[in-house]
Amino acid sequence: MNKVYTGKTKDVYALDNGNYQLKFKDDCTGTDGVFDPGANTVGLQIEGIGRENLKVSVYFFEILKKAGVKTHYVSADIDNATMEVLPAKVFGKGLEVICRYRAVGSFIRRYGAYMESGTPLNAYVETTLKDDDLGDPLITPDGLDAIGVMTLDQYAQMKAMTQKISGIVKDTLAEKGLDLYDIKFEFGYYNGEVILIDEIASGNMRVYKDGEIVEPTDLTKLILG
Repeated sequence: MNKVYTGKTKDVYALDNGNYQLKFKDDCTGTDGVFDPGANTVGLQIEGIGRENLKVSVYFFEILKKAGVKTHYVSADIDNATMEVLPAKVFGKGLEVICRYRAVGSFIRRYGAYMESGTPLNAYVETTLKDDDLGDPLITPDGLDAIGVMTLDQYAQMKAMTQKISGIVKDTLAEKGLDLYDIKFEFGYYNGEVILIDEIASGNMRVYKDGEIVEPTDLTKLILG
């Protein structure tokens, strides 16, 4: 296999059949050892979290498959913490799409003068460019169109998918007594269609139970238990 990309939480390898393999790592995004799914840097390592994130991803990808949502997921090898995926192309150099149900994290850091932390949000969607040097800057749909990363129609599809997928995840978690505050996705295109790529992992979402944030390893146990 040929490594084609080294990411914060996963490495990507090209397979002989034209697909890709994602190798999940034990790195988590955050700052100074504090977990933050919205951070653009690796802030800590949690032993075994890569394999646990893969388990959660497979769990949700299978739910999405039944719901008719198109993703890049093909299969997974839990023991080796790897997932085979379709060769979808990213938009530009990569985008991250966040769906927010509560005003926390970077949202409240930016807009805290206008609302209190924890204020409900109506599946608010925002998009950032994947650019570590610039701190993953926010970008508008018109901005994405202007720089040629994606069309306004593609953005509309991506936003609709983000809200649909987030709703499915939120409802699934609610059945387990968990409250989704926000979640981060990545999208690409395959055969001319916008599809979900990357992962749906405990490390990419902020979830609360009884008013307290649930750490990624504990969240995995609650989701899969």
